[in-house]
Amino acid sequence: MYATERQDAIERELLTAGRVSVVDLARDFGVTTETVRRDLDALERAGALRRVHGGAVAASRGGTSETAVADRGAVRGDEKARIAVRAAEALAGLGGSIFIDAGTTTAAFAREFAARTPVDGAARLELVTHAVPIAFDLGAHADLTLTLIGGRVRGLTAAAVGSAAVEAISQLRPDVAVIGTNGISAAFGLSTPDPEEAAVKRAVVSAARRVIVLADTSKVGEEYLVRFAGLEDIDVLVTETTPPAELGDALKSADVEVWTA
Repeated sequence: MYATERQDAIERELLTAGRVSVVDLARDFGVTTETVRRDLDALERAGALRRVHGGAVAASRGGTSETAVADRGAVRGDEKARIAVRAAEALAGLGGSIFIDAGTTTAAFAREFAARTPVDGAARLELVTHAVPIAFDLGAHADLTLTLIGGRVRGLTAAAVGSAAVEAISQLRPDVAVIGTNGISAAFGLSTPDPEEAAVKRAVVSAARRVIVLADTSKVGEEYLVRFAGLEDIDVLVTETTPPAELGDALKSADVEVWTA
C-alpha cells in the first residue's frame, strides 16, 4: 500500500471513529509504527488531524473544541443508551438524593432512571440538576421530587453555570452524583473544554458522597483544556466496553469500579 493510500484510509477512520492509534494502524496496514507516525505527521501538516499521545484525533477535536448538546444527542446514541440503562438499573429503587450532571449520556440516564422509579411505595428520592433539558424531562414525572439549580444558562450545554450555580451546589451533599465528561485519561483524569462547566462539575464531585461517571469510549484518552477531577475522585465508571490497558490499570489503582454496559 502506498503512503497516499494509507493516509486516505487514516482519514476515513478518523471520520468514523474520531481517533486512531499508531499501534492499531501499524498492525492493520502491516507496516512499522515509524511509518505510521510519518503518515500522521504528514496529515497533521496538511491540517487533517491533530497528533496526541499514542495516535491522533480529528483536527476539530482540540482541547477547547466543543459540540452543542443538541448536536451531540445523535452521536453514538446506541452506546449512550446502553450506558444509561446499565446505570439506571443499578440505581433503580434507590432512596436519598441524586445529582444529575448536564450532558447527553446523563440525560439518557435521567429518562431511564425516571422510567424505573415506582410511583407507589418508593423510598423518598430527591433529584437535583443544573441542566435545563434534564429538568424538563424529569419535571413531567409527578412522583419525582426535583430541584433545578439556577445560574447563567450556557447555550452550548443548556446548563446553569457561574458563581451562583457553584455556590448553590457547594451547599448540597447528594448521596450520588451522576457525571458526564468530555475526556477521561490515565494521566489527566476527567476534563472538559470550558472553565465554567469545569467549575460546576468540580463542585458536584466535591459535594457528592459517591460519584458515578458515564462515558462512552469516544471519551477515553481524550484530554481537554480544564481538568475537573482525578480518577481518585470518582467511585464508578460506566462505559460500553472494557477500558484499554493504560486507563484500566489507572482506574484499578485509584480503586474505581468499572461497570460495562
